[in-house]
Amino acid sequence: MPETSTTTPTTTNAPDPTIDWRAWQTSWDRQQEWYMPDREERFRVMLDMVEAVAGPEPVVLDLACGTGSISDRVLRRFPGARTTGVDIDPVLLTIARGHFAGEDRAAFVTADLTDPAWTEALPHRSYDAVVTATALHWLDTDPLRKLYGDLAGVVREGGVFLNADHMTDESAPRINAAAHAFHVARKEREQAAGAQDWASWWTEAAESPALAEAAAERFARLGDPRRTSDAAAVVRDRPTTTVWHTDTLRAVGFAEARQAWCSPSDALVVALR
Repeated sequence: MPETSTTTPTTTNAPDPTIDWRAWQTSWDRQQEWYMPDREERFRVMLDMVEAVAGPEPVVLDLACGTGSISDRVLRRFPGARTTGVDIDPVLLTIARGHFAGEDRAAFVTADLTDPAWTEALPHRSYDAVVTATALHWLDTDPLRKLYGDLAGVVREGGVFLNADHMTDESAPRINAAAHAFHVARKEREQAAGAQDWASWWTEAAESPALAEAAAERFARLGDPRRTSDAAAVVRDRPTTTVWHTDTLRAVGFAEARQAWCSPSDALVVALR
């Protein structure tokens, strides 16, 4: 998530129809699954909760949407749904817009979620559901609390917000350590067998003629994800527990909030407006 403030409407050049954008989105999904092998399970539970609260034809905001992975699954499951994807990353939005070219049910907006005016770029005043996955952990505590407050004004009364992200139960350190070691060993085996990690995916994107220009813009504005040493040196104040998320969502105006799914390292939090 960027440190600078940039919010613009969705006005971009038409995606190149000769590029296999579906292949790029699939490669993003595979790279993310290397980190989260239960990714599809969390998406299934997320959409179950969307349907339970908002019904089978929801208007959905895909927050920090990336390549549109959640939007893709929403529209396949709910033919009557409409989605708005919002993100700041020009590479991921280029892929999303290419993948969804010609899909009238999906729209995409370029916006910085730390910009106080980011909601003004949205095409709808309110949404039945706001969904996000593995994205908001990039925000420090104060900006995330502010974003949750913004979302209390975006989700319609009776609507739902769902966040699937890195959240832990810190009461069991030995269990957490064992789960982490198991997770690391699995990733090492799969990487040795050819799985693509974060840095190598971005290297491929930067070297692709289809994405090179967007990658250069991304690296200049948001940093180069192929290099992690600088980011690792910065001390961040970021919430890590599920309890922080549920307590904060209730404090900013959601009526109820609870955990609906978890893995050893991640959880899905659901908040009712």
